[in-house]
Amino acid sequence: MTKRLKSKVVKLTVMLTLKKIYETHKEGINYLIFGGLTTFVNISVFYTLDTLQIVHYLLANAISIIVSLLFAFFTNKKYVFKSETTTIYAWLKEFFLFCSFRLISAGFDMFSMLVFIDFFQWDSNLAKLVTQVMIIGLNYFSSKWFIFKK
Repeated sequence: MTKRLKSKVVKLTVMLTLKKIYETHKEGINYLIFGGLTTFVNISVFYTLDTLQIVHYLLANAISIIVSLLFAFFTNKKYVFKSETTTIYAWLKEFFLFCSFRLISAGFDMFSMLVFIDFFQWDSNLAKLVTQVMIIGLNYFSSKWFIFKK
């Protein structure tokens, strides 16, 4: 077998292995991708409002939570959990449940920011980053088991 052919076989094997891993763990991988994008939206909005000192850090945090919540609902519904609702009632129920559970994590987010910044005197952007890491797991659990359950 030539070197070129061996290289192609290795690449094909790697691609097939990655495809198998993706197919096996599609939901979790998609959640990480879209959760990462949601976190990026959240942190970007917060950073813009807070760092440019347009608004107080708690208001910047609240706005970033609302924007990322809307982004997360639509991406999680369509791309992660592939939830298809056939009635407006079912759609509203998912949206209400999503917002309800996200309000719990939003409360945790706001409280954590307050503690990290006012009590521990952390930089607001560092506090936001640490808080978001903790919230990702909480949000995945609530979305998977309570909101978009099959």
